[in-house]
Amino acid sequence: MHHDALYLLEEDNKLQKNGLVHIGTSLKMRENQFVEPYCLLGIPPKNADSDTKLQIGDHCYIRSHTVIYAGTKIGSHFQTGHSVQIRERCVIGDNVSIGSKTVLEHQVIIEDNVRIHTQAFIPEFTIIKKGAWIGPNVVFTNADFPLGREVKDRLQGPIIEENVIIGANSTILPGVRLGAGCLVGAGSVVTRDVEPDAVVVGNPARKIKLRSQLRYQDTQELVYSY
Repeated sequence: MHHDALYLLEEDNKLQKNGLVHIGTSLKMRENQFVEPYCLLGIPPKNADSDTKLQIGDHCYIRSHTVIYAGTKIGSHFQTGHSVQIRERCVIGDNVSIGSKTVLEHQVIIEDNVRIHTQAFIPEFTIIKKGAWIGPNVVFTNADFPLGREVKDRLQGPIIEENVIIGANSTILPGVRLGAGCLVGAGSVVTRDVEPDAVVVGNPARKIKLRSQLRYQDTQELVYSY
């Protein structure tokens, strides 16, 4: 992987001339940052100030067709899948991975060591804390009454505490807080806050047990060690 990435870096000028990679003037690439073809990086958002910058830390790997707007700050060891979209004014920590076709709207906060898988939707004002794991096709929401009066002034993203696990195809409603270390089962619809370490499933999601007590059926060994 690194060999191919180095080749892309060496061909950087040619790629830009051919229109395969567009790096805006707000971003200065470094030797340990690798970008595949067909990416748009540092694109200024509408009505942005001329000095709006995109910051990306060392040792990133950005895969093809990714779009990242200026005005976002990203830490080191960041990587994307293909066709990721990240809007402006996001703050993303170190060692974060964002899966293919995932969309982050503006003003999202993601802390260190977070994994977001394929085709997740993360709307404005969402906060995802350290070590969280977001499964494929997970949808966060931030509007209680879409198209309602004053809706833009009342947006409230979910808060995902440290080390939360959210299973595939789950939906998290606006303003919901998922407590540290809780686990949301696949396909759940979470309509209210979840306490730390709880396992919740269903629509609406309900608590069925504690994550710290989960055991494999065949060996009865604990699934998670703390």
